[in-house]
Amino acid sequence: MNQALNQDCALIALDWGTSSLRCYRFDRSGQVVERRAHPWGIMNLPAVGHGEDAHAPYRAALEAACGDWLKAAPGAPLIAAGMVGSKQGWREAAYLNVPLAPALIGSQLTEVDTGLGRPLWIVPGLLEAGALPNVMRGEETQVIGALQTRTERELLIGLPGTHSKWVRVVEGRIEHFDTFMTGEVYGALCGHTILGRTMQKPEVADDEAFLRGAGVARTAQGKSGVLANIFSSRTLGLTGELAAEAQPDYLSGLLIGHEIAALKNLYPTTPAIVLIGDPGLCRRYQLALDLYGLGPAAEAGAATEAGLWILAQHAGLLA
Repeated sequence: MNQALNQDCALIALDWGTSSLRCYRFDRSGQVVERRAHPWGIMNLPAVGHGEDAHAPYRAALEAACGDWLKAAPGAPLIAAGMVGSKQGWREAAYLNVPLAPALIGSQLTEVDTGLGRPLWIVPGLLEAGALPNVMRGEETQVIGALQTRTERELLIGLPGTHSKWVRVVEGRIEHFDTFMTGEVYGALCGHTILGRTMQKPEVADDEAFLRGAGVARTAQGKSGVLANIFSSRTLGLTGELAAEAQPDYLSGLLIGHEIAALKNLYPTTPAIVLIGDPGLCRRYQLALDLYGLGPAAEAGAATEAGLWILAQHAGLLA
């Protein structure tokens, strides 16, 4: 079995974030032949014995997650993207400045001595300097994966999530990106403000309530801004116009609608849009994009693993 795995393993790749560690084993044709997911993000590493060095928890997580792959395929290179390369990670992989060509990212990997018989190559994040700087770490790999099948001169790649990213790509170069803390703000409002007191979690998604909220940003009332609008999640409930079960979807729509409205202002002539992320969340963004006349958007599946393979190629790690 180990011999077969060795012959069929050209790359071991990791998507190592804050809360999870996802592992991919690639064959020589660049196909993922096995996937694993573990809860050992950089903020939840395995406990190790007292007195161990600071890198020991990372080694323990790596061995527990895919130690059998490492032993069976000693010649396979090891690459990782995500928060493992942050200041709080195994070793910081310095940011690269935007704009840049994606191929440059693969040539600037940071090498880490794992103590497990081979180095770990960490993908750098991206920095857009300016009066209000912007950073990403991990999303650049997804963008690279999505670009492999796109031929448009200009693209806008959306990555909905806790911190939604919108990345402008022109002629294959990453030119600019914006971050919207939509997901984190939604979680905070529901869990830690008065808005959550009158909410009840619905059994199924309420698209009607979502679209009602998503449309607020384009109304006269929406001009007062998202901070003024979010209180309507409570007041519509108090006046009997919005059921408790509809309030979470309404608030979600309101926040995402303001994000999409801002996007439309940033890009009056909006290029083709590609979404990357959780299918359920991407479906919500599709609804909002359609509402604002920006849809339909394409969706890129398996973007992380595709990006990791391409970055390994750019880095010259693959025979």
